[in-house]
Amino acid sequence: MKSTLLCLASTLTLATALFAPLVHSEEVASVNTNFHLTGSDRVVVEAYDDPLVQGVTCYVSRARTGGIKGTLGIAEDPTEASIACRQVGAIKFTEPLKQQADVFSMSMSLIFKTLHVVRVVDAKRNTLVYLTYSDRVASGSAKNSVTAVSMPAGTSIPVK
Repeated sequence: MKSTLLCLASTLTLATALFAPLVHSEEVASVNTNFHLTGSDRVVVEAYDDPLVQGVTCYVSRARTGGIKGTLGIAEDPTEASIACRQVGAIKFTEPLKQQADVFSMSMSLIFKTLHVVRVVDAKRNTLVYLTYSDRVASGSAKNSVTAVSMPAGTSIPVK
């Protein structure tokens, strides 16, 4: 039974990764935190433009495991991440937004751990809230980070 559940969870995680929105990230910076001859552990800062909200960019910082496993892409990165989203240009919506939607997801291990960024519309305050957290096939993590982008005067959020 346990192996069947693990297999099902692996399939769902893989399906989520395959059908997640294709989002281009740009590494803005990184710092080494632990030296290894085969590649250092580091903290990276990546920029992600919200695909449905032009003019909003999210900056996610997270740990990346180095060493042989990290170099080969088979290491499991730590769960911790932080997020800050900002208005970087004129706000334009490419389509109405869902009340809550997964905007970005990125793998933190070969197939079992994923970092998510969720966009939530706070219509009452005319604000977009972005939440980052990670999940894992066997157990998720309560470690999370949140940020918000208030809409400029005269701009209202179109909601589906």
